[in-house]
Amino acid sequence: MKIETAPDLAFFVVLAKLGSLSGTARELGLTPPAVTKRLMMLEQRLGVRLVNRTTRRFSLTSEGESYLAQATQILDRIRDMEESVSSGRAAPKGLLRVNATPGFGRTRIAPLVSRFAHDHPDVEVELQLTDRPISLVEEAYDLAIRFGELPDTRLSARKLMSNKRFLCASPAYLKKAGEPLTPEELHRHRCILHRQNDDVYGTWRLEKGKKIELVKVRGAVSSNDGDVVMNWALEGHGIVQRSEWDAAKYLASGRLKEVMPGYALPSANLYVYYLSRRNLPAKVRSFVDFLVAEFKGP
Repeated sequence: MKIETAPDLAFFVVLAKLGSLSGTARELGLTPPAVTKRLMMLEQRLGVRLVNRTTRRFSLTSEGESYLAQATQILDRIRDMEESVSSGRAAPKGLLRVNATPGFGRTRIAPLVSRFAHDHPDVEVELQLTDRPISLVEEAYDLAIRFGELPDTRLSARKLMSNKRFLCASPAYLKKAGEPLTPEELHRHRCILHRQNDDVYGTWRLEKGKKIELVKVRGAVSSNDGDVVMNWALEGHGIVQRSEWDAAKYLASGRLKEVMPGYALPSANLYVYYLSRRNLPAKVRSFVDFLVAEFKGP
């Protein structure tokens, strides 16, 4: 690889990510004409057009898509090589972008981020809280902390906490509506629906032994916020599907009662997941190890 090729690769990856000549100029501290000239020189050297551009639109050609994919792989290999050489002495530093769910992120992850930041002053931690599914690559996160199954088998993950799901409702609701004993009986009950991720909306999966039943439920209220649906359950609006982490204190106090305890629901185990790489950056490795230690503690 020619000496000038690596900077060209990095330049084109930034250009493709931002999708804008002016944005690339701001990012790299150049003038827009300088960015345009650099792109033209790159295309001339390669002998192909990499970008289709007009005054309003910007898109990669098929050659541009191929160049971007291979440029990204090459730069990743260079970064892995450098980190493998320096990993023994590397100290955590730089920007660490973390994603977590809102409720759990506020109450459990934010305090841990605070402690980690105090212990590692050279790391700048950016914590984003979102309920929607995210892509580590497309949204440039270093890692995400999520309940449930791993969203992408191409990612690596470490389990932080076991967390089973179950059905529960307030004693007041069960006294008024009766307590269901089988999945079929859920059809006549009011259920509180939590819209989240890519789960099939309004369908609950119950398992007993080797038998699995998918039950379509309905109710008068639904929300994409876990705290909201929990409060509705406490106020007697119906049966809700929650996890140990959410509902344990209310079950212990008697404000909620578990429904149909003989049936198992898909688990909501907590994972931290990150891009599969041979050599993790020190900042990612340190934070993952820190999380694992914290959740294993008392």
